Amino acid sequence: MVNKVYSNRISEYAHENGGRVLLLFLLFLLSLYSFKNSGVNGMAMILAIPASVVVIYLAFCHRMLTFWMLFLINYYVMFLSKEGKMPLPASLPNELLELALIAIAIIDLKETNFKNCVNLMTFAILGWCVFCMIEVLNDTCGLGMNVNAWFTGIRLMAFQLLYPVIVYALYINTPQRIYQLYKAWAFCALFAVFWCWKQINIGWDAAEMNWLYAQDHARQHIVNGIIRYFGTFTDAANFGIHMACASVSFFIIAITNKVKKHKIFYTIVGALTTWAMFQSGTRTAIFCMIAGFMVFLILSKSTKIIVPVSIVFGLFIGMLMFTNIGQGNNQIRRMRSAFNPEDASANVRDINKAAIAKYMKDAPWGIGIGIFERDIPAWNKFKIVSQIPPDSEYVFIWVRTGWIGVSWFAICNLIILVGACSVVFFKIKNRSLMGMGAAWCASFAALHLGGYANQILMQFPNIIVFYGGLSTVFLMPSIEKEYETYEAKEIAKEAEKKRIKLEKKRAERV
Repeated sequence: MVNKVYSNRISEYAHENGGRVLLLFLLFLLSLYSFKNSGVNGMAMILAIPASVVVIYLAFCHRMLTFWMLFLINYYVMFLSKEGKMPLPASLPNELLELALIAIAIIDLKETNFKNCVNLMTFAILGWCVFCMIEVLNDTCGLGMNVNAWFTGIRLMAFQLLYPVIVYALYINTPQRIYQLYKAWAFCALFAVFWCWKQINIGWDAAEMNWLYAQDHARQHIVNGIIRYFGTFTDAANFGIHMACASVSFFIIAITNKVKKHKIFYTIVGALTTWAMFQSGTRTAIFCMIAGFMVFLILSKSTKIIVPVSIVFGLFIGMLMFTNIGQGNNQIRRMRSAFNPEDASANVRDINKAAIAKYMKDAPWGIGIGIFERDIPAWNKFKIVSQIPPDSEYVFIWVRTGWIGVSWFAICNLIILVGACSVVFFKIKNRSLMGMGAAWCASFAALHLGGYANQILMQFPNIIVFYGGLSTVFLMPSIEKEYETYEAKEIAKEAEKKRIKLEKKRAERV
């Protein structure tokens, strides 16, 4: 009798759950096949499918929470990886969340305004994506068509630029959300600053020590006895340039905003990120900051802003170039070496570029997207090109796509920057909103200058922060009236708080 009941329960369970068990078994077999052919990364992607279904369901129910999760994961994914707390490939969580947010917008078509995606920036990035798709035909190395390598490369070089632009256009479309975006960035940057302070005053943790010494990163981060701190970022160069771009953005908002609490908050954050920039010892960061403020001065159209900012920066650069003020500080001394034309580090980069140029004359389309040293046999002359450190994101793109590709990439990004600047300069009338748009334009220009000198342009968290952020500029003219209403309410709240505070003081005197 017991066996019969037990047998009935088994058959009932099999009837209800047999399909699920079979599906999971098939996924297990597929994951083993992926592990055999693509390694751990391929297996991880297959095993992530069930979790992805759950993530998509939760994302559909809580869209903005999903967006902020994307922003946070993007900002700290390399930090978590370095600490050994990220079991998946670094790019996978980002891509899953981005595609989930886009899929939600498509499913809920009535509630989604896809017109926000139709702008110059989207078309320019699509132009770059089309070029990268054509690169699948590139067989410069004579190895045949390597679709797997190309697909991995195009995801990182093209699609990761496109996804954030679409996601931001769909979800960051109100004044409140634009402010929330800046606040989220500010708090993330503050944690990175805190972690830098912790590295200086408390020391590196075990995971960071392992990354520095066991993985041979100490050579780039301890130079002539000077320690280059990297906070929560991939390396010191990425940290320093990101902090320079952040400080430019936050100072611009502080200068142009009419709400007092925002002016105070962003001034403090700007000062702290500037301090962190110096701790990175990244010399390029100074030029990034200068370039960012120059873009802002042009867009400001105000002599009241141009004159004092120019004076402050002129004194700052003069101090670095013509005095020894702060020479006792290791980081300032390293920053000052950026103005030395005989600097050994800069000369090494020039030598590397000259060596690469000799080979790239025979590769106008590059060696191919996704092609690395391991893919090229020893007898192939382009093996040498793949072994020379690119030292720059633009050089990296040049090697993979040739002078044709890097020129097209530069043109596409120049179109994006000029388009965003023209929106700020000609279409936005409100000074505070203009400042927020100018902040994105300035930091985007600063980032690309950094990408010309260092390989940081497509490192985490820069793509989602700066490309996504800049895409909001093209939406700003359409929400300007709504922004003015929002700003007026914020100013009225401050005025009311000030009035109540004065009344309390008068009452206490009586």
